[in-house]
Amino acid sequence: MKLDSITQLKVVNSFAELPPAFYTRLATQPLTQPRLLHVNPAVADLLGLSAQALAEPAFLDVCAGSQPLAGGKTLSAVYSGHQFGVWAGQLGDGRAHLLGEIVSPAGHWELQIKGSGHTPYSRMGDGRAVLRSSVREYLASEAMAGLGIPTTRALALVVSDDPVYRETVETAAIVTRVSPTFVRFGSFEHWHASPENLRALLDYVVDHFYPECRDGKAGESNTPADVALRFLKTVTVKTAEMVAAWQTVGFCHGVMNTDNMSILGLTMDYGPFGFMDAFQVNHVCNHTDTQGRYAWNAQPAVANWNLYRLANSLVALDIEPEALKAQLAHFEPAFLNAYRRRLADKFGLLQWQEGDETLVDEWWRLLHTNRADFTLSFRRLSQAPQDAAAFLALFDDRAAALAWLDLYTRRLTDDGLADAERRARMDRVNPLYVLRNHLAEEAIRAAKQGDAGKIDVLLGLLHDPYTEREGHEAYAALPPDWACRLEVSCSS
Repeated sequence: MKLDSITQLKVVNSFAELPPAFYTRLATQPLTQPRLLHVNPAVADLLGLSAQALAEPAFLDVCAGSQPLAGGKTLSAVYSGHQFGVWAGQLGDGRAHLLGEIVSPAGHWELQIKGSGHTPYSRMGDGRAVLRSSVREYLASEAMAGLGIPTTRALALVVSDDPVYRETVETAAIVTRVSPTFVRFGSFEHWHASPENLRALLDYVVDHFYPECRDGKAGESNTPADVALRFLKTVTVKTAEMVAAWQTVGFCHGVMNTDNMSILGLTMDYGPFGFMDAFQVNHVCNHTDTQGRYAWNAQPAVANWNLYRLANSLVALDIEPEALKAQLAHFEPAFLNAYRRRLADKFGLLQWQEGDETLVDEWWRLLHTNRADFTLSFRRLSQAPQDAAAFLALFDDRAAALAWLDLYTRRLTDDGLADAERRARMDRVNPLYVLRNHLAEEAIRAAKQGDAGKIDVLLGLLHDPYTEREGHEAYAALPPDWACRLEVSCSS
């Protein structure tokens, strides 16, 4: 049964039970005359909230930071991290407040609001978020959820006319984020020189999120070091599988700093992200990333590097470095297994087999040299063996596309799937709708006028990105010419 008020939620505060050094208890800084621009009913369902609860003033008060969550302990967490490969030292929730942990039939969910004011970890920042970046995060997290990729979620988007000063003067907004936890790699890095606090954090994460790591299989020892090693292996595999999912939908995170890496293998901290339009293997979505550290083809290696930083923090627990490295060695096979499994599904193959590396390598080369659209190339491929016109229209070099298509068609004969079955299988995993930058930009422009209509339409499409919807052809079309001039940066 759904609850008719946010004040009726069952709230606990497990993170706040950690020692005080892990966070600062403080109040939010409410926006002036906040307005609820949009609420996500899918996430409201996770929390067990009814439509009536979402319409009550109390819901807006909590999501705007005007009132605390009933039963919650408002705080901002401290962490550290490597940013663009360089140790940045202490960081933390510079513009976010954890309100509490909600217990619902669908699980435990931390409620965090982002853009809710200055904290001790704001450094030179103002603690605010702008409407532009808030709309992007709100939509992106739900787009990833619709694609079946592990992610934090977004419950609500609150706006205000309060000015926020970035490259230009913009208006303020707050996103209500939902996740089992917001603990990140950088949370562990922060305590690399404090074994007592590091152990407390590890015990907290294992007990609440990885209880299977507490007890080994029959015959395995269960020393604290063994628990830590099993934990590291599990995080390594989850991270590898998450990044494999990113690669196969053309998603670029944009700022894979260790403080932006979830300890649960969730996509989090959406900033200068991008779903590729024209495919380039070295595509960089973040205008700030002038060296291309976080390019599409670099993401797996960066994730692995970040895991090494996490492992390095665990050395403080008197764990042998070689034992830690043995757990990190699980990254490559886990990534390749997930990557190949997903690509086999996207190509309509029953399973990956020897020689498919060539097919895939030639595919990426074809897309790269033609700057072909990532999403539509996969989507239209399902029809291509019988009706190639729409597929070939995506490529300037049609002879090269036909040559690859011949290679692909011959590969399909190995499986012997009926054509209709293959097409149906491919259309279930190759999205028609993704959050392209220009679609997000159109939603932002409308939101600036107080119109959430485009956000509403996009959420509906992105929650089921595989099913074609009549009347929404523009959302599945090639991007307009002006889209290539859009830039996102770390301020996004």
